[in-house]
Amino acid sequence: MRGPNPAMMTPQGQPPRPRDAREFIRRDGQSPAPKIDQLRQERKETREGNRTFIREGDRTIIRQDNRTIIRHDDANRFAIGSRDVRVERRGGHRETIVERPNGVRIINVIDDNGRLLRRMRRDRDGRDVIIINNDYSRPRAGNFFIALPPPVIRIPRNHYIVDADDAGYDTIYGAFTAPPVEALPERYTLDQVRYSAAIRDRMPRVDLDINFDTGSWQLTPDQVDRLAVIARALNNTIQRNPSEVFMIEGHTDAVGNDEDNLSLSDRRAEAVAVALTEQFQVPPENLVTQGYGEQYLKVQTGGPERANRRVAVRRITPLIEQQAGAAPPR
Repeated sequence: MRGPNPAMMTPQGQPPRPRDAREFIRRDGQSPAPKIDQLRQERKETREGNRTFIREGDRTIIRQDNRTIIRHDDANRFAIGSRDVRVERRGGHRETIVERPNGVRIINVIDDNGRLLRRMRRDRDGRDVIIINNDYSRPRAGNFFIALPPPVIRIPRNHYIVDADDAGYDTIYGAFTAPPVEALPERYTLDQVRYSAAIRDRMPRVDLDINFDTGSWQLTPDQVDRLAVIARALNNTIQRNPSEVFMIEGHTDAVGNDEDNLSLSDRRAEAVAVALTEQFQVPPENLVTQGYGEQYLKVQTGGPERANRRVAVRRITPLIEQQAGAAPPR
């Protein structure tokens, strides 16, 4: 599967639709948000060549060959609670500019093929900080899926896959600041990191045990409170380096169909990102979200399994800014 089809992205010239954080965070006394069975009724399936597109609100599920992925536009999340959202055409690309309540502007630069070229933060003083700078000039950049051998893990296993419920702040912060467990031969694009587990596995991750209601992606207040230590570690890491990028990954167990699980996992990852921003002031532009459904089971079972219904947080900055030949940790 090569570069994204423009039909997968937000329509050109149209700003992200207004959204409310209550879609993802249930306030006291609030009715539950829509569930997956309601979204299922909205799906529209089309075929283009050897690809099948299943469009569902602001997301698109794509099936090709033996792979199924889900795509969305992160700018929709940035627009939650924003002051202003606008789209501007500049030459061969468009810029989606979202002004957050604190006066910071998040700018996503998208080319005419729907590819994210650059994401930057424009502070209130007009200073730009580049968060993501995708280079599509390399021959392999249009290929989403990169095959690498499994990494050799030289650090303690509980520092490579950190269980947030059993870990203290220092361990979580350590996972968010650790280098790759093995040297990488090159720098990768964001899409390659999104869709290639072999690349992501070069970085430690923190697993969160977040309980969602069946078929729902809405967080309850008690679940939001459990994110406090994660948010503290994220904010301190970003304060140290304002260009850090973290991926929030959603996973389900193997119960249910592929489309439902992909959609739920993607929305649950977004819910955690929204809560980190709205409740703990983690800058939204430093986060990307991605759902994987049942593709990467933590416990290999086809039945219901709580450990597989998880959200993970992983620092990906070294993967998209990697300098070839960097030495692995000892």
